[in-house]
Amino acid sequence: MNHNALLIACALPLAACNKSPEIHERNASVAEVAQKVRESGAAEIVARPGKWEMTSTVEQIEMPGAPPQAQAYIRENMARAANRSVEYCLTPEEAKRPGGKFFTGNESPGCTFEHFDIGGGKLDAAMRCEREGRNMTMEISGTYAPDSYTTHVAMKTEGGRQSGMVMKLRNEARRIGDCTGKEATGQ
Repeated sequence: MNHNALLIACALPLAACNKSPEIHERNASVAEVAQKVRESGAAEIVARPGKWEMTSTVEQIEMPGAPPQAQAYIRENMARAANRSVEYCLTPEEAKRPGGKFFTGNESPGCTFEHFDIGGGKLDAAMRCEREGRNMTMEISGTYAPDSYTTHVAMKTEGGRQSGMVMKLRNEARRIGDCTGKEATGQ
């Protein structure tokens, strides 16, 4: 399973009000989007530091061409891995100065946001990653409020062994308090 989609959703504890700055980027790298967020001043009000709990749910997974037994096995294992709650800490520094890892879980070389739009409590983005003859596209949409967010992520792969795989995830998160120092960090 490509963890970038899950990590994007985990790392988007978007908590802002409708007066937050808006960001509209096109054909931008992950680093460029992170820089734009920092420059806009949105980082300090879009990502509220603290302890967050997120639940990811696999809504759909399709693997054309794979034998039915293999599909059932993969679905079961992916559902078990994703259909759980995790807690993580978004530190004040991570919230104030998000880097590329904030949006994808890693620096994501070979990935470009076709568009990244955020503002007014809504997120809409599309990313394309090209690696070693494989392409992956992700569409991300969601809503956010000061202490919660919901995202929907749709991934599709082309090329390689997983060509044609489609996965849809729903992520729901809420801020549950201050960090204790025992949680994983958002970045």
